[in-house]
Amino acid sequence: MNLLFASDSFKGSLTSEQTIKLLTKAAHEVFGDCETSGVPVADGGEGTVDTVIKAEKGELVTCSVHGPGMEPIEASYGVFNGDRAIIEMSAASGLTLVPPDKRNPMNTTTYGTGELILRALDRGYRNLSIAIGGSATNDGGMGCLRALGVRFLDEDNIELTGFGRDLIKVCKIDTSELDSRLKECNITVMCDVNNPLCGRDGATHTFGPQKGATPVILNNLEAGMCNYRDIIKEDFGVDCDSIKGAGAAGGLGAALFVFLNGTMKSGIEAVLDLIHFDERLEGVDLVVTGEGRTDWQSCFGKVMQGVGLRAKEKNIPVLGLSGSLGRNALDICEYGISSLMTTINAPMSLDEALANAESLYYEAALRMFRLVKAGMDLKK
Repeated sequence: MNLLFASDSFKGSLTSEQTIKLLTKAAHEVFGDCETSGVPVADGGEGTVDTVIKAEKGELVTCSVHGPGMEPIEASYGVFNGDRAIIEMSAASGLTLVPPDKRNPMNTTTYGTGELILRALDRGYRNLSIAIGGSATNDGGMGCLRALGVRFLDEDNIELTGFGRDLIKVCKIDTSELDSRLKECNITVMCDVNNPLCGRDGATHTFGPQKGATPVILNNLEAGMCNYRDIIKEDFGVDCDSIKGAGAAGGLGAALFVFLNGTMKSGIEAVLDLIHFDERLEGVDLVVTGEGRTDWQSCFGKVMQGVGLRAKEKNIPVLGLSGSLGRNALDICEYGISSLMTTINAPMSLDEALANAESLYYEAALRMFRLVKAGMDLKK
């Protein structure tokens, strides 16, 4: 029997690597002599860089860049397979880098993300994957582009710094000094939302509140984003409201698509391709996946959906082992997951479940594999 373990991390309790170790131990206890392998998986959000470099035996590169408020910080990106780099915009421009009481997307920028791209270019990397979840920004990607050589000018031809508050001031976009090395690049934008740049479902109104925007700030930012959109449409012939994912990361999706010729791709699909997941499925009899909580949202670009669909294509059954189940959790069974189990074995608080996550997970893995063994015995 050949088993493959490919779970997301359980936020606040277990890493993907820990689930692999616990599943491996439980499988050998129940089945005895069996083949097992595991690979950490992420969906393109926070933790994607670590996941990919661990799976592909890459390395982290740490460098000095600027944070969301243009403060000096240290941030890392990953390199692997000799010619690839993977960047999380949240490493330099993420919401977690801004204290809750100081969050205001008028005053944040993606400049540091652009610097991470530059650092990768300087080291010779031309195949770039950029995960754009978890941003603190709503600058339309101006900061990122400015770091790469684009100039945003106001009515007096004065260059803007690229914060969210500058969107309304943009009158001209000068791309003549955009880093020429970008023309040599193949850029994949890992994005799991389809929001346009502007409007009720756009970057500002959908994601602005979680970044600290008040109703007044939202109105000001939206007016600026519409100005930015109109200039892009007039000068570059691209309507960012017709691009799925343009509104991701406060408009960074639009910037990477329009100015860097980035290809938008589902985060989980991009990760599974980067870690050669289809090849890992060869010869496998059963896959185990999971996440901290499975509910209706799990069917929209999350790890379990991605793993389930890839295995389904090869007619390999998949079991889900999750911390808990929420509303419409069984919807995930439409995507290649045969059944679900939880680690919880009795009524308990979240704090208790997190504190005992390892032992609960291991016991649940034993229960799950014993059921599998019972099914195998029935077939004899």
